[in-house]
Amino acid sequence: KGARAEGREVLRFASAPRQLGAQSFEAGSLLSRLRAGEAPNVRELEDPQALASAFFRWPLSLPPQGEAEVVVAFPWPGHALPATLPDFETVVAAGRAFWEKRLGAVFFDLPPAAGDLASVAKSALGHILIHRDGAAIQPGSRSYERSWIRDGALTSSALLRYGLGDAAEDFLQFFLPYQFENGKVPCCVDGRGSDPVPENDSGGQLLFLAHEIWRFGGDLELLRQSWPRLRRAVFYLDQLRQQRRGPEWQTEEKRVFYGLMPESISHEGYSAKPMHSYWDDFWAHRGFEDAAEMALALGEKEDAALFATWRDEFAVDLLASLKRAMANHNIDHLPGCAELGDFDATSSAIALAPGRLGRRLPQEALRKTFERYYREVEGRFSGKKEWDAYTAYELRNAGALLRLGEREKAWQVLSWLLADRRPPGWNQMPEVTFREVRAPRFNGDLPHGWVASELLRAVADLFVYENEDGDLEIAAGIPAAWLESGRVAVSGLHTPWGKLELEMVQEGSEARLRIRGLRVPSGHAVFVHSPWGERRRLENLPADVLFQRRD
Repeated sequence: KGARAEGREVLRFASAPRQLGAQSFEAGSLLSRLRAGEAPNVRELEDPQALASAFFRWPLSLPPQGEAEVVVAFPWPGHALPATLPDFETVVAAGRAFWEKRLGAVFFDLPPAAGDLASVAKSALGHILIHRDGAAIQPGSRSYERSWIRDGALTSSALLRYGLGDAAEDFLQFFLPYQFENGKVPCCVDGRGSDPVPENDSGGQLLFLAHEIWRFGGDLELLRQSWPRLRRAVFYLDQLRQQRRGPEWQTEEKRVFYGLMPESISHEGYSAKPMHSYWDDFWAHRGFEDAAEMALALGEKEDAALFATWRDEFAVDLLASLKRAMANHNIDHLPGCAELGDFDATSSAIALAPGRLGRRLPQEALRKTFERYYREVEGRFSGKKEWDAYTAYELRNAGALLRLGEREKAWQVLSWLLADRRPPGWNQMPEVTFREVRAPRFNGDLPHGWVASELLRAVADLFVYENEDGDLEIAAGIPAAWLESGRVAVSGLHTPWGKLELEMVQEGSEARLRIRGLRVPSGHAVFVHSPWGERRRLENLPADVLFQRRD
């Protein structure tokens, strides 16, 4: 009732197969033999190449709409099966209870106009956790079975908002020891250790990760323990920017690169040739900013002042470079990298969140960047624009549009992308989505963990997000159509200032909001939005708010 390989039990059957057999690798394709009606009846063999194949057959006869079960058990790596297998239905019930509890910190009660957004978000959380190897957050379990700090930091920021801060803390503690002695943060790690490839977004992402964990949990002891490594990461970031601040970078030809992070391939679009990617710079700025705040929280006043100075110097150089690149390439949008002046809204979106640079960017270029993105994505999904493929990382553009005051466009982008799931109706999206559904091309792991985290961040933003001043914006992304079709409610959505409990109901020309669970951030404000565009400051929480529609 089972199978063994190299002396270990690898399969056990609750019901014995009617037929089974095995053959060596040199015997050819087992599948071809089975298709031809042949079946080896050897039950035990030795294969010098350790590549033997085996088959097990259960003949089933099903009436229309009938069903049958074949239960097969296999041990988890490093474990053995129990002497007696538990009842299968008991195992299923225990698994269901475990996941309901693990994924149940946040609960959405959404009206029909929201579609299946709530279930897709819940599945996305599960996909992220399933892809983990222990504490190691991974974007996939096949092609992407490695831990990138890029993916892990953004994924952890999503997990924190959905009440899974323990997974984020575990990831930070897992990743920190892989830092190089000179302070360099590896782009990714796997069984071989730290990857030495320079990707200059990594340092900022590690600092962002630690900062978010501290803000959401307030665990100063974990921050203190991590600080020596985090501090080295800040100094390494400064060393990188100083490489572009010498007099040789003040020439007309090179001035656009002055003060930036050096070229890297952190942005996959530049994997063929490293570029001065503004993606790296947005992350570096956030890293300097977070480092200054963490140092102040730890009482390291000299470090805090030094890191704040570096942050401000870097911001001046970064913004000057953006303007020069736009002038050099005669473009009216934000460039993806200094060399090309390319259009890449999905990369530029990082400048808004988590970059917190929105108001400091060239405002006209910022507006035109996301106007152009919206026109292009609208053309793609309306059939007016020819296209071949896109990445579902575009989900983060919904958050960017929301922060620019484009509530309806943000929800429209989310709706389009959610409708393009693969396969249709499944709660998942690949890393790369091709127009030709059956094209034999690389999709990335499916479901893809980093894409899942971008979805989760976009969904959370609809209900509550922190603007670049540190103020809370509540209900800024709830479309009017949602309230017209029913009650909107969410409970347990985490912020650094408590767990949002929100209920919204429309009655005729009035919208009533009930807000619980949050406190007003010290030194900051809380704003609440009506479904019709009004924005109101709340002086106290909890609050009951009434909005009147004014046509």
